[in-house]
Amino acid sequence: MLDKDVAEGIHRVEDAYTNWYLVEDEDGLTVVDAGVPTSWGSLHEALGALGRSPRDIRALVLTHAHFDHIGFAERARSELGIPVLVHENDVPLTRHPRQYARERLRMRYFLTQVDAFPMVAALLRSRAFWPSPIRDVQRYHDGILPVPGSPRVVFTPGHTLGHCALHFPDRNAVIAGDAVVTLDPYTAQRGPKIVAGAATADSVRNLETLDALAETEAATVLTGHGPVWREGAEQAVARARAAGPS
Repeated sequence: MLDKDVAEGIHRVEDAYTNWYLVEDEDGLTVVDAGVPTSWGSLHEALGALGRSPRDIRALVLTHAHFDHIGFAERARSELGIPVLVHENDVPLTRHPRQYARERLRMRYFLTQVDAFPMVAALLRSRAFWPSPIRDVQRYHDGILPVPGSPRVVFTPGHTLGHCALHFPDRNAVIAGDAVVTLDPYTAQRGPKIVAGAATADSVRNLETLDALAETEAATVLTGHGPVWREGAEQAVARARAAGPS
């Protein structure tokens, strides 16, 4: 599902309750995150709807390297020659995307959170749990990334050790990745919160580093799961902290 211009020149695509984004400027397109493996078809559909082609894509930037956010990254790299950028701390995850650190057993949520069953089923249908490892990546650290949209890296570790949000000051928006979400796919809880311990390496650190997200003062927060949040980054962080870990 393509949702155009959720912020100026930023388009949201949702597959299997997982969001990824296309960012446009005069130099071309940046793909932010890569959804699930079946999102490869959604990529081509979205490009067609925008009047674009794969040749317009200059880079694929990952906010983090969990299995449900790198779905078509290797295919984009190997078939289209698109460079894949990821924070240096998450490079090991790109090679072994299912071997991520987490505080609690995933199966505990799958067996007890009845409201989340449709989300788990959608992830299974989309082959989300079996993405291809990414064979070659470019590491980023901080600063402004030299890709269309010129996002500023906002380091927000906790969900993963290398998790980063991407701030677009000229568009008054931040792509938060899974630093904060508006739908937790493990519990089906809605509203700003951090992801459940089944997929978070360090909930305490995740909550603490949300300061950096709040400091962007972005009006629009675009998350890795759930609908767009338009009440500002500061309010999203406040809500997430009030909700706490799960």
